[in-house]
Order: sequence, then C-alpha cells, then structure tokens
Amino acid sequence: MNATKVGIKESRKPCCGKGCSQRDNAEHEGYARALTDKRIAENNNTDADREENRLLERILSRDNLNKAYKQVKRNKGTHGIDGMEVEHLLQYLKENGEELRKSVLDGKYHPNPVRRVEIPKDNGKMRTLGIPTVVDRVIQQAIAQELIPIYEPQFVETSYGFRPKRSTHDALRKCKEYANQGYTYVVDMDLEKFFDTVNQSKMIEILSRTVKDGRVISLIHKYLTAGARNKEKFEETKLGLVQGGNVSPICSNIMLNELDHELERRGIKFVRYADDALLFAKTKRSAQRMLEHTVPFIEDKLLLRVNKEKTEVAYIGKIKFLGYGFYPSKDGIRFRVHAKSISKMKEKVKELTARSNALGYERLKLKLKQFITGWVNYFKLADMKKILQTTDKWLRRRIRMYIWKRWKRIRTRYAMLKKLGLDHNTSYKFACTRKGYWRIANSQILKFTVTDARLRQAGYTFFWEYLKTVQV
Repeated sequence: MNATKVGIKESRKPCCGKGCSQRDNAEHEGYARALTDKRIAENNNTDADREENRLLERILSRDNLNKAYKQVKRNKGTHGIDGMEVEHLLQYLKENGEELRKSVLDGKYHPNPVRRVEIPKDNGKMRTLGIPTVVDRVIQQAIAQELIPIYEPQFVETSYGFRPKRSTHDALRKCKEYANQGYTYVVDMDLEKFFDTVNQSKMIEILSRTVKDGRVISLIHKYLTAGARNKEKFEETKLGLVQGGNVSPICSNIMLNELDHELERRGIKFVRYADDALLFAKTKRSAQRMLEHTVPFIEDKLLLRVNKEKTEVAYIGKIKFLGYGFYPSKDGIRFRVHAKSISKMKEKVKELTARSNALGYERLKLKLKQFITGWVNYFKLADMKKILQTTDKWLRRRIRMYIWKRWKRIRTRYAMLKKLGLDHNTSYKFACTRKGYWRIANSQILKFTVTDARLRQAGYTFFWEYLKTVQV
C-alpha cells in the first residue's frame, strides 16, 4: 500500500519567486486551511524552539506514537476508506513510519475522509458515525494523549465523560449526592445532535487559547474538515466533530468546558457526562430560571443548539440519566434501572434467544454471559432484586423454548425427555404435542426435566445470580 493511500501527499507547487522555499510554500498552503478566524492565525512559522511550541514534536515522539498504536490495536474497530485493517497497521508503520512522521512535521500530511456508517439508536432512528483510517486513528490518538494532561487541570470536578479515572458510576453517585442534599429538581439538558453541530471555527478558537503550537491547531483543523465518504460519494464536513474519531472526545470536553465554567461561575450545581447534563435546583421555579438563563449562553456563545422538545425541568424521580432512574425512599434518593433500559435489555435477550437463532448451545451461553455480565456490572448501583428475579424466570422460559425448538423432531424430543427422567408414555405423549413453543416452555413437564439447576449446571448465566456475586 503506497503512502498516498493513507493521506500522505507531497506538494509540487513551484516556488513563488519571492525567496520562499518550496517547503515553506507547501506548509503555508496546508496551514492556511486552518485560518478561519483572524484571532487564530497560527501558521508554520511558529517558533518551535520555545517549549510551548514543541507540542507537535511531543505528539510525534516514538514513545507517544507507540502508546497510540497499542491503544488503537486494543480498540480494534473496522477499516476506513482505504480498507486497511488494524492487524496490518504494525507492518505499515514499520515500513512508512518515518515518512509519515516527517510528512506531519512538515505540514504536508492531509488526513483521509472518514467512512460514513449508520447504527440504530434506541428511538428507532439512525446515528451517523465516521470511521477514520487506522493510520489516522493512530495520529489522532497521539494528539489526544498529549492534549489530555494539558486540559485535565482546566476541567471542572463534576465533568465525567471521556476523562481518565472517571466513569458513569462516578457521575451517578454525584447526582445522588446532590439529590440527597435537597436538590431534587433538575434541568435535563439535551444538546441537539451535539457532535454534528459543533462550530469548527469556535472549536479552533477555544483550542488556540491554550495550545500555542500552531502546527497542532492546523493538524486538528485538518481532521475536522477532512470530509467523509458515504457510499462512494464525498461529503464536506463544515460542521461538527466526527463521532468515531479518537480526537473527538477530548475536543468535545474542551468545547463543553466553556459551559461548565459558566455554570460554576453562576453557582449552579451540575453533573455532565459528555453531552448529557443535569442542572440541580431545590425548587422547580429555580430550575426553570436556570434553563432560561443557560440556553442563551449555549446558543449565542458556544453556537450549539438546545433541543427544546427533549430538554425539560422535572422532579429527579421522573428523569432518565445514563440509563438509570431515581426514586425516593426512607433512606433518601436511590437508584433504579429506568424502564426504557429494562425494555432495551429484554429486546437484546429476545434477539439472542430467538427460536430462529442458529447460534448453537455453546455460543448462546457465551453471548448471554457476555451480555448479562456487562449489563449487570453497569447497572449494579441500582436496586433491582425483584426486577432481576422476575427477569430470570422469563429468561429461563426463553431458554427452554430455545432448547425445545432445537430438539425439533419427535424422536429427538422423546429421547431427551426419557434421558431427563420421564417414563415412556409421558415422553412419547409430550414429544408429539402440537402446542406452541412459548406455551410448552412454561409447562410443568419441561420445568421438571429442564430444571433451573440443570440450566445452571449446563453453564447458563442469569441476572440475579450474577448480581449477587458483584454487589458489595
């Protein structure tokens, strides 16, 4: 695979005849694309001898690039528009790494457009993702790794998304803390298509306040404007951050950090996880005032859009945040699993245990175990004993239905029922039944043969039983 295929382009523009070298001319041409605002006129003439202007060298250091490569490999993921898979990345970097590094340092590197893909959202709509090439993912990851320690001290305490050593559970615990202090009314803020609507000029302006190496600003801007390939058709990206790009999470936090500091300045208690935010108040009227005063800042200063239909002021027990709900108890506000999260979980279980599913027993066990352990570990903060006990009964019925479907033939059903302890007559009579699969799955005969204990012994994982092993 040649260098051009992953975005390395050499400039052949002739010298302007005014004393500039070909290299300077090429660099100026590349960085001029970032000059979207007179206030941020960084260019390649940055004094790279000053430590603050040597950020690009740190980004492209051997150790940082190696760390970035390992992270991209761990994340796996699919290919970009060039078709290169992660498993081929190491060999490519060994053969072209120095050329790639020099191209970025010289300002001649131009990222490839991302590959557009769509994934379904919970509401039935589609979410658009952009998949960069694996080479671009390494460079973006290297940028992010150097930006994170620079910006971490600037981020506020109650911002949790895309930050090291912070999780959704930390954000939820902070919400619970505020609620139990009496802040039980919230502004459930929804930013409309945040990643798709970020103003890139504003993004570059905010970055330039801290990042003084203009070459890095230019490189990030190139990634913002690299475009997208959608079904062989090129699309410009004049707005937004690419959902799927390694540099997008840190950029989103840098943008929304402006909102965080404004809320802190106003004395508002809030919790933000990526573009999901809750603003806390003690009364509904106070929460409404917060909303009225915050929207103009978001829309006029940050040039983002607030989704007026989804943004609401409500009692904390009526909102959904990060999949969780809240409820009042004699011990204060506690967590529950939101009804929408339960519905989504059951849909996934139905998909895995569908009668037409050809996974086979071992793969079904593995898929169920992976899903159940991940789901329970995420929702383990919630009070959900009764819900999970009921869910497990339903799940065992689904598994019995799946098993009965797999037996299929009368002679197979007869043989299995006899093996599991039924006499000849009962086994034959039940094997010949024409009742539906779901009805049979709840029959006493199948419960007697395919018992709960036998399902556990066979290696099936269940929600409540697994939760008991992870609760502290």
